[in-house]
Amino acid sequence: MIKVKSEMITEKRENMRGGDGVVAITNILEKGEYKGAARLLGTITLEPGSSIGAHVHENEEEVFYIIKGTATYNDNGETKILNEGDSCICLGGETHSIANREAEGDLVLFAAILTY
Repeated sequence: MIKVKSEMITEKRENMRGGDGVVAITNILEKGEYKGAARLLGTITLEPGSSIGAHVHENEEEVFYIIKGTATYNDNGETKILNEGDSCICLGGETHSIANREAEGDLVLFAAILTY
């Protein structure tokens, strides 16, 4: 199966999980197009000043891979800076959030929410 960019759906969410600004989520594959146990396979774009608020993952884990920009990442209450090429995982029962605190340029990341 091949899916071209024009076939992918992008959804914009304001104040996602209590965060700031607008977040754009592009599903690179939709449920039913793959057989694995995932809730999300996509990219997330955060404009300058935007964020996804702190939240817990239960019975799932989320992986981020930074494609472009610099992220301020909350890893269970500890703030870390992630750059292009860095990755992180929030395991089940853990808390995380992510923000684009840069004055210019989007933060773009690949995200996978894996369920179990």
